[in-house]
Amino acid sequence: MKEQKCKIASYIKADTAALLEKHYKEQGYTNRSEFVDDAIQFYCGYLNANDYSAYLPNIVISTMKGTLGSMERRMANLLFKVAVELAMMQNLLAANQKIQRSTLDSLRGMCVREVKSLNGTLKLDDAVMLSDE
Repeated sequence: MKEQKCKIASYIKADTAALLEKHYKEQGYTNRSEFVDDAIQFYCGYLNANDYSAYLPNIVISTMKGTLGSMERRMANLLFKVAVELAMMQNLLAANQKIQRSTLDSLRGMCVREVKSLNGTLKLDDAVMLSDE
């Protein structure tokens, strides 16, 4: 059974009309209405889809996944190196200073509040100014 169609009138920009004229025959459509109908169906599917892979070429998806995977490995490697350096510094500091547990606990609380308020961006200058107060 043939699907019922309805006629609609619409205005489009001249450059959009030129695109329509160029592509509908190239894509094997016999008339503009079929092309516009499929274009609307495609776009509405894109808007409603949770999985955009049906609308993105596989090469784009695989390139994005590869780039993100590479960046993730690099960030993990850098974080590991920073953690090692921080552990070395903490061990050196602990070996050379006699810090009481209560002082350490209050310092940790103060630092957590400060880092939260600075959105994670604490500079040595800020720490020096804080210790001078």
